[in-house]
Amino acid sequence: MNPLPKTMRAVQLTGHGGLDKLVYRDDVPVPVAGPGEVLVKVSASALNNTDINTRTSWYAPDVTSGITEDGGQGGFDQAAGKSAGWSGNPIQFPRIQGADVCGSIVAVGDGVDAGRIGERVILDGWIRDPGDPTNYEKVKYYGSECDGGFAEYTKIPATCAHAVKSDLSDIELASFPCAYATSENLVDRPRVAAGDRVLITGASGGVGAAAIQLCKRRGATVFAMASESKHAEIAHLGADVLLPRSSKDLPALLKAETGSDRVDVVLDVVGGDQFGSLIDCLAPWGRYSTSGAIGGPMVSFNLRNLIYRDLEFYGATLLPPRVFANLVSYIEAGDLVPMVGMTFPLERMREAQDEFLKKRYIGKIVIDIGG
Repeated sequence: MNPLPKTMRAVQLTGHGGLDKLVYRDDVPVPVAGPGEVLVKVSASALNNTDINTRTSWYAPDVTSGITEDGGQGGFDQAAGKSAGWSGNPIQFPRIQGADVCGSIVAVGDGVDAGRIGERVILDGWIRDPGDPTNYEKVKYYGSECDGGFAEYTKIPATCAHAVKSDLSDIELASFPCAYATSENLVDRPRVAAGDRVLITGASGGVGAAAIQLCKRRGATVFAMASESKHAEIAHLGADVLLPRSSKDLPALLKAETGSDRVDVVLDVVGGDQFGSLIDCLAPWGRYSTSGAIGGPMVSFNLRNLIYRDLEFYGATLLPPRVFANLVSYIEAGDLVPMVGMTFPLERMREAQDEFLKKRYIGKIVIDIGG
């Protein structure tokens, strides 16, 4: 085996702000696997909303708008210079982002079986305390509180590197980890099951497209909301009814299209102005689950719907370890279709994030780093 290089190509986030804060370099030191860690040679790494949110300090409490198309600059302006990651804690710069990774293990730290070298892996981005894995306060997120996968090499605890056996390409596999694990958690929290009527917002994005597939494999009936220009491309994922992205009277639209103005479950990654209409669509004992608010975090709705319909609300962020293991098993069984909308080389990260914000693609944007 060839010796590892001393330096690598990477994109570093140098501070909160616009796309100019993303700096491509070819002289970043290759990380060294510490005790319990593995070093992964990255083949591909996909973009996620958290990359934009962290760069623009969107997680700061002063930000009330949705994600803007101007490189996300609008969110940064509202943050008034405050630094915050998803956990609310300041980000340390420079930071290599990138939570979605497919690659191969090329070195291991102390305490890790050397037989893992050569494994093709995808990475679970939730880095938990080994002695207290369900403690939210002790969790770090890969690419946020530590360096991630927008680089030729990355290190991560060995327990987060999951071997995967699949005929899919590395680029296709890189579209799964963050979006599909987030979506499986989004689906799992409200206990989506056979017979449920499920309304999914943002159905053409990475999490939404995954949710269609994950709900269908559980036997649910799926109503998917997306821009009408994207309906044809997501129809093959199995949605029973395709709905426009927004409506002034969502219950009336649902009834016209499905025969009923109520659903059992809403899976929402959008939030914003349509939140109240989504809650209006929930049947008594209905369940609302959310993992994002790209349309805006500040919402308004009739609290009586929550009270008098006995609704359940779920925030779906930190996923139990079993969720990612389940995802790997679905991939290996061929149950999931990868959704790769666009690819870019690492040095064109700014352009990739600009396209990500415009939402003109279906599924995921993947950075091809090379195998």
